Amino acid sequence: MKKRLYVPHPGHFDGLKKLISDAGKDIYSVFMAGSPDFVGTGRSNLAAPEIADIREQTEYAHRNGVNMEIVLNSSCMGGRHLTPEGFNLIYRYLGELDSCGVDTTVVADPYLVEVIAKDFEMKPVVSVLSFVNSPEKAIFYEDLGASSIVVDPDVHRHFDVLNAIRDSVDCEIKLLVNEGCLYQCPFRYAHFNFFSHAFGPHPRPNVLDDYYYERCILARIKNPRLIITSPWIRPEDIHEYAGITDVFKIGGRTHYTNWILNCVEAYTNESYDGNLMDLLDCPKDLKDLYYISNRDLDGAIDQWKTCGTVCVDCGFCRDLTETAVKVYTGGGTESETLVEWSEIAGAGVTNRITGKTVVHA
Repeated sequence: MKKRLYVPHPGHFDGLKKLISDAGKDIYSVFMAGSPDFVGTGRSNLAAPEIADIREQTEYAHRNGVNMEIVLNSSCMGGRHLTPEGFNLIYRYLGELDSCGVDTTVVADPYLVEVIAKDFEMKPVVSVLSFVNSPEKAIFYEDLGASSIVVDPDVHRHFDVLNAIRDSVDCEIKLLVNEGCLYQCPFRYAHFNFFSHAFGPHPRPNVLDDYYYERCILARIKNPRLIITSPWIRPEDIHEYAGITDVFKIGGRTHYTNWILNCVEAYTNESYDGNLMDLLDCPKDLKDLYYISNRDLDGAIDQWKTCGTVCVDCGFCRDLTETAVKVYTGGGTESETLVEWSEIAGAGVTNRITGKTVVHA
């Protein structure tokens, strides 16, 4: 069965036209954020299309055989959706999206899953930010009316859990293939709650800094093993999930269109020669610091499929980091070189972004 790719869309019409022109035959659906004035999302917004824009883009996508998905996956709405005023505002917006012909809407709150399933033609999709990581959670959301569930990436390498989820529900199972977040990230819940308010409806907090982002980046600068253990799925390993799903989501709607097209090509062809960091939806700070040859990871999935994920007892990813990860040194100067991680582990290396020396673990 041909795989179905859900592809990020920055939100502007020119970007949609470029995606469909260059890769339309490989795209099952595009997804973009809705208006943050009603429900926030798990990311900052490059564009906030109005209803007229969404209608026009949805009609264009449909004419070209591509579905349209709107993301409204705020992990926290401060309870306003349960007030009469807040509910009426959100309900009206959902109705407007439905009238545009939107095919699916991604939400994280169980209440919105149930409302959309009961009252609208468009189908509710359970967001990755609902953290569905067990059959029990999957059954719960399907009973609420979910047409699709984006599984928590933390179980991507737990094939027993994935198969149990698949066997427990009849709805669509979707896997987010290229998220670069930490495995079992301790910041994840708080960080997405922060995004929900900082980039959601007014009033928005006047935040001076993003603590969670900085701590997450610093952890991976100090120890790139955390990139290897992050539960992304390589293009070459898509076939390993054939018994679980044929639906895969490429993250990255805050990136440029050419970056998205590069990811579409890699996951369509199930092959990529180059830096794995080029495909991961993670900050530029890391992309410009590390080079991880995707081909050096061939066969690693065989270990991960059976791994007990007790890292202190295993060491596989630690050893893989030493052989596969290379570091750019020189701080962006003419002396820029690639050095194997094993050569500099425990030593100070200049971060080419900040120009500061960081002592690695």
